Amino acid sequence: MHDFPPDVPDFSSTPQPADSRRRRWSTADYSHPDTRSPSRFLRWMLKQQAPVLAMISVVALTQMLPGSIGPYLVGRAVDEGIIPRNMSAVLDWSLVLLVIIVLGAAGGILWHTLIVRAWLVSMYAVTKMVTRKTTQMGHIQATRMPTGEILSVSSGDSEQIGALHEVLTRAIGAGIAYLMVAGIILNTSVQMGVVVLVAAPVLVVLALPLLKPLQRRQAVERSTSSELTSMATDIVAGLRILRGIGGERTFAQNYATQSQVVRRSGVAAGTWQAAVDATGVLFAGLFLVTLTWLGARQVVAGALTVGQLISFFGYAVFMVWPIQTFFELVQKWVRSLVAARKTIAVLGQQPPWRDPATPLRLPAGAPIRDLETGLVAEPGLLTIVVSAVPDESAALADRLGRYLATETDPISLDIDESIKGRRARQERARQAEARARLVARDLAITERQWGVEVGPVDLADVGIEDVRRHIVVSDTSGLVFAGTFQSAIDPHGQLTRQQAERALHTAAAEDVFEAMPGGWQGVIDERGRGLSGGQRQRLVLARAIAVDPEVLVLVEPTSAVDAHTEALIARRLTAHRNGRTTIVMSVSPLLLHYADRVALMSGGRIIDQGRHEELLERSPEYRQVVVRSMEEVIDV
Repeated sequence: MHDFPPDVPDFSSTPQPADSRRRRWSTADYSHPDTRSPSRFLRWMLKQQAPVLAMISVVALTQMLPGSIGPYLVGRAVDEGIIPRNMSAVLDWSLVLLVIIVLGAAGGILWHTLIVRAWLVSMYAVTKMVTRKTTQMGHIQATRMPTGEILSVSSGDSEQIGALHEVLTRAIGAGIAYLMVAGIILNTSVQMGVVVLVAAPVLVVLALPLLKPLQRRQAVERSTSSELTSMATDIVAGLRILRGIGGERTFAQNYATQSQVVRRSGVAAGTWQAAVDATGVLFAGLFLVTLTWLGARQVVAGALTVGQLISFFGYAVFMVWPIQTFFELVQKWVRSLVAARKTIAVLGQQPPWRDPATPLRLPAGAPIRDLETGLVAEPGLLTIVVSAVPDESAALADRLGRYLATETDPISLDIDESIKGRRARQERARQAEARARLVARDLAITERQWGVEVGPVDLADVGIEDVRRHIVVSDTSGLVFAGTFQSAIDPHGQLTRQQAERALHTAAAEDVFEAMPGGWQGVIDERGRGLSGGQRQRLVLARAIAVDPEVLVLVEPTSAVDAHTEALIARRLTAHRNGRTTIVMSVSPLLLHYADRVALMSGGRIIDQGRHEELLERSPEYRQVVVRSMEEVIDV
C-alpha cells in the first residue's frame, strides 16, 4: 500500500510532483479527470491503475486454476488410474491437482489483498477529488448543487466506482479461464466446445432487456437517497433554531416520510436486481444441464471416455461462475454509470475566477475604495460600517473580499426518474441550461473590473489567491470544524503558543479554552455542537485574528455575546489591530466607540462618514440605526 492514500493534487494550484517513493509504485495522475461523459470518466479511472489491474487480473486467473484445470486432471486420473486400477497414475495426477489447489489458494489470498488495495485507492481518489473540487469552488459550491448530493457522490458513488475495479479484474480472469476451458473442450469435442464458446455471450444478451429498468430504478434510489442526505444536513445545521421554534417534530416527520420513499425505491431496485440475478442463475443452470446432456450422449456413442465425461461435468459446473461474473460486471457497469454521471457533474465544474494574464500585486498600506457604495477605508485604521439593513453591509463585505453573491438556490443533479423519454431529456436540458446561465452570470461578474480598489489596483487585476492572502473576511456563517481546540484556532499549524493565546485573549475566548477538557488538545464536535453560540462566534473571531492579514473584514463579530464580553472584544481588538486596516460591519455602540472612522450606509450607498460622536450629533438617521442606549456607551 505504498500509494495509499492516493496522491490527489489541489485543482486550484499547479500539481506538485508526487513523492519519489510513490512514483515507483504507481503511475496514477488524478489531476485532470475526464469529465466529458460517464463512460469516459470510468475508463479514465480504470486507466489510472491499469498496470496494477492487469497484474490483479493475472492473479485472479491463478485463483481460478483449480476450477479450470482441476476437472481435466480428475478426468485424466479416472481414465489413466482408476479405470485401469493404476494407483501410481492416480497418485501422480493427485499430486498435480494438489499443486494446482495450493496455487489457487495462494492466488486467492493475494488477489483479495491486491483488489482491496485497488478498490480503496479508487474510492478515496474520488472522495479526495470531490473534496479538492469543493475547496476550489469555495463559497459558490452551495449555489451550484445541493450539499447532500455532493456528500452522496463522495461516499456512496465513490464506493460504486471502486467496486467496478474489483469485478472487472474478476471478469478478466474469468474470461481468460473461460477461453482456456473452451480450448480444452474444443480439443476433445468440437460440438461441446462450440456450445461453451457461444453460450456465455448469448446468455448475457438475453438478460440485457432487464438492465435498463434496473438502471432506472437504481437512479431513483440514488436520487431519493441524495434528497434524504440533504434533508439530514439541513436539519443538523439548523437543529438549534428548530428547537427554539418547536419545529423538531415537523422536520422529523418530513425526514421519516422521505425515509420511506427511499425504502420503497430501494425495494424496487432490489426487486429488479433479484430478477437479474435470478436470470443469471437460471441461464447458467440451463447451460449446465445442456452441457451434461450432450456429454452423456457422446459417452453412449463412444465418442467420449468416462473420465472425459466427468471432466465435462466439472467444466460445466465451473463455467457457471464465469457466466455469473459476466452478469455481475454488466450490473456493476450500469451502477457505476449512474454514479459517474453524478461525479462528473461535481468534478466538471470550474471556478468563475480567472487570474489576469499579468497579475498585479496589492500595494501595502494603501486605502481601500468600494466604487459601488463609495466606502473609503484608510490604511491602518479601524473603520466601522453602520447600516439598518444587515444584508447591505454583508454584501459590501463580500465585495471587499471578492466573493460572489450566494443567494441562488442550488440546482439538483437529479431529475424525477418517473419522467421518461422526451420529457426526461427536456428536464435534463433545462437543468443544464439553468446551470450554464448561472456559470455565465458569475463569469460576467468576475471578468469585468471588480470595483474595489486597493490604492490604484482593482481586485480583478490581482490573482484570487493573492486577494485571499491579503484580505480576510470573517462573517457570522463561519464554521467551527470537528477536531482539536488547537486546530480550531490554528488550522494551518503555523502559530506559536504565544500567538494563539494572544488571539484567544483578543477574542475574549479564554473561558472557552478553560472549559475545554484537554486544553489545546481537547476535542470539538462537528460544527462546534458542544459550544454555545457566543463561544463559537468567539472561536471564529480568534481564528480570523490569528491569521493577522493586512486587511481584516469582520461582519457582526459580537452579535452573539453579552455586553461585558463585547466591550472586552472592542477594546482588545483595537489594540491588537493597531496600525493594520480593519473594517467591521456592526451597529454596536461598544464597537463604534473605538472606531477611527464610521461610515453610514443607506440604500446601498455611504451617505455620511465621521467619528461616532460626530454622527450621533448631526445625523438623525444614524441615531435611529444605533438602537442601543447612550447609557451603555457611557458605561464602557
